[in-house]
Amino acid sequence: MIKKYINLSLLILYCSLIYWLSAQSSLPAPMLFSHQDKVIHMGAYFVMGLIAWRFFNDYFSKAAVVSIISLGYCSLYGFLDEWHQSFVPGRDADALDWMADTAGASIAMLFIYFQQPKTPNNNENNSFF
Repeated sequence: MIKKYINLSLLILYCSLIYWLSAQSSLPAPMLFSHQDKVIHMGAYFVMGLIAWRFFNDYFSKAAVVSIISLGYCSLYGFLDEWHQSFVPGRDADALDWMADTAGASIAMLFIYFQQPKTPNNNENNSFF
């Protein structure tokens, strides 16, 4: 039971961090290469995807369902985060950022899929770490 609260707390804290970062007018990240912000978005939502999967895995038994719900959650959060940024002075909403968010969460789902033990009839084994 405590695991559920820990996973929920991690998801809330991580989403709060992303919200707080999105509320800043600018972020002190030096641009080292073109489209660096997209890579940062993908990395941030890769982590969110892992955390979301752990949370939703507490409530659903099939790995495919957990993955779809986790991906949907992260994609929706990314969309709402971009919308939120449209109200922040100095920031704007960017559909490509949202696509990078969704891509990062998708990569997390693939990462989890390939971490699963490959045994016959292993549909119910959701042992992500």
